[in-house]
Amino acid sequence: MYRTVLLLAGLLAATAAPASPEAMSKAGCVACHAQDKKLVGPAFKDIAAKYRGQKEAAVQLADKVRKGGKGVWGPIPMPPSGPDKISDADLKASLDWVLAQ
Repeated sequence: MYRTVLLLAGLLAATAAPASPEAMSKAGCVACHAQDKKLVGPAFKDIAAKYRGQKEAAVQLADKVRKGGKGVWGPIPMPPSGPDKISDADLKASLDWVLAQ
């Protein structure tokens, strides 16, 4: 029984989504964004509020992250972040986390 529980716990840990805040930190996102306050860019909670209920929000935001953008949140541009900075899987998990705020 004990080994079964350990095995199941190990399988769950291996299939869990990436730790999004850690991936965003590693990618440099938190240099400009914070969870609950505006820094250079908007707070993650403000991004979630703006895109709440929009079916394609994660796709739109992923495109913004990859290409960069400006004008939506003010005049300071967001530089692009390619797969060399954050993998597609980590980007998806991070955006899911942001949109859940």
